[in-house]
Amino acid sequence: PPPLTFLQKASAPLSWPLPHSLLVCGCFCCFVLSLMLMNLTHCGLAPCVFCQQVNVRVTTMDAELEFAVLPSTTGKQLFDQVVKTIGLREVWYFGLQYTDGKGYPTWLKLEKKVASQDIKKENPLQFKFRAKFFPEDVSEELIQDITQKLFFLQVKEGILSDEVYCPPETAVLLASYSVQAKFGDFNKEVHRSGYLTSDRLLPQRVQEQHHLSREQWEERIQVWHEEHRGMLKEDAMLEYLKIAQDLEMYGVNYFDIKNKKGTELWLGVDALGLNIYEKDDKLTPKIGFPWSEIRNISFNDKKFIIKPIDKKAPDFVFYAARLRINKRILQLCMGNHELYMRRRKPDTIEVQQMKAQAREEKHQKQLERAQLENEKKKREAIEREKDQMEREKQDLVMRLYQFEEKTKKAERELQDQVQRAMMLDQERQRASDEAARLEMERQAALLAKEELARQAEDQMKGQEQLAAELAEHSAKIALLEEARRRKEEEADTWQHRAREAQDDLLKTKEELHMVMSAPPPPPPPPMMYEPMAVMDDYSDSEEKSSTHSADLHYDEINDHRYEEDASPRPRRTSVCRSSPRDTKKTQNDLLHTENVRAGRDKYKTLRQIRQGNTKQRIDEFEAL
Repeated sequence: PPPLTFLQKASAPLSWPLPHSLLVCGCFCCFVLSLMLMNLTHCGLAPCVFCQQVNVRVTTMDAELEFAVLPSTTGKQLFDQVVKTIGLREVWYFGLQYTDGKGYPTWLKLEKKVASQDIKKENPLQFKFRAKFFPEDVSEELIQDITQKLFFLQVKEGILSDEVYCPPETAVLLASYSVQAKFGDFNKEVHRSGYLTSDRLLPQRVQEQHHLSREQWEERIQVWHEEHRGMLKEDAMLEYLKIAQDLEMYGVNYFDIKNKKGTELWLGVDALGLNIYEKDDKLTPKIGFPWSEIRNISFNDKKFIIKPIDKKAPDFVFYAARLRINKRILQLCMGNHELYMRRRKPDTIEVQQMKAQAREEKHQKQLERAQLENEKKKREAIEREKDQMEREKQDLVMRLYQFEEKTKKAERELQDQVQRAMMLDQERQRASDEAARLEMERQAALLAKEELARQAEDQMKGQEQLAAELAEHSAKIALLEEARRRKEEEADTWQHRAREAQDDLLKTKEELHMVMSAPPPPPPPPMMYEPMAVMDDYSDSEEKSSTHSADLHYDEINDHRYEEDASPRPRRTSVCRSSPRDTKKTQNDLLHTENVRAGRDKYKTLRQIRQGNTKQRIDEFEAL
């Protein structure tokens, strides 16, 4: 094959330093051929393929990817490389968007070469990987987690930038799901005041309309965040999308058009069909045409023609300002109609496999989460048991300390009582000695009395004197007897006290012995754990052929969907209690308030604007 074709089809790079674009199969023949090619390019006999690479930067909603492509690389090859890099399989919703030479956002055409399209000249070339088409029901159609995440980030960006109108109460609820998707469950020990300071969570319009500080907004968002406890981050993203898909401007592409009378209107293209809006109201469509009523779409220059299935009805005709707008409308109509038909047919084998794999992955995640929760609860129980044991240990240490204090106190009291017993014994001994001395004095007095009596017998002459001395000695003896008696009583008292002190000492020793020998209180019984249940455009060079047409087929449709029967999820409206500033209300705010007052929502409006036959609605469009 020619050198360039060979380089495109080769698949395995050489192991030694060669330019990254030189791809060969790895065999010896290809190795030699690559050397020959390199020699040819550098000797001037052939153009240098390696110098013709184009650097490309693709920005997804959460990453930047850079590639080097050849001039012959098609949009499909670049797109496939992007989805392969990020692991995306639901590719039918997405496309690569770039800014053309005139500054208009344009979708990259997959069947054409990247270098041949009117891309703004930059190095590297800039592309955005974005959702081009939106599902009717995100909970039924989005399969992969990466798909849900990309839609979540893109829809969130559209709401925060006010490209998609969202009322304040719904914006706060969506912000809480966004916080759950980022931080997981609320934890007051981790998520302290100000943890949302660096996050952009609400549209600037909503913040300006209410007299609330950033701290007050954070408090209101935190209230809802706490209610989402136990919700997986992926489920929080899905809940965000479920609420967002009920917004009137969700998934709608708007285009300036005019009817035959020249009235300026909006054409809205979405997953369910075509809707007509008045120029000052993008929220409430006036006329609707579901895809099931459209047979053919085409345009001729600036004139766009839609042929209904009802052959009695006239063609639905409108006019766009530029040819490129009609080309983009046709492209979006064809893509949305294709997805509309795909939803109403049995799933392909690939989609069935993807859904089965997604169910298996979700089931595995649930098992892992249940196991994690079980382990977490066990760990918390162990921590509680550990804390309980630590408290009991502290209690035992405290009781031991108290016992030691009581023992020390008892020992001090025992020592005091021993000292008191010794003092009492000494007092008793002194009393005994005093009693003995008094006894000796009494004996001496008795002897003296006897001696005086003998002397009285012998000396009758000094009877009066002796009588006086006898009386004196008798009084003295009486006093001594009284003193001896008191000393004996005092000695008995001290002896009684000594015996009581001795008894107290014995009792204290027995109590101390009992305290020291008492066993410690038994530990609490171990806690039992039961096992937890596991739980677009075209370039100006193509505008010469200004007529395009597409037939819309409806064979083998299993129309199990009735989008008109859908109803929005109930919205909780008690979030913003601060009255909005009337001067800050936008046109969309006033329109939304009027719709709420009249009891209208997105799906009621769709049912209403599709009433009657196709001819009547086309006549209404022409009369606008």
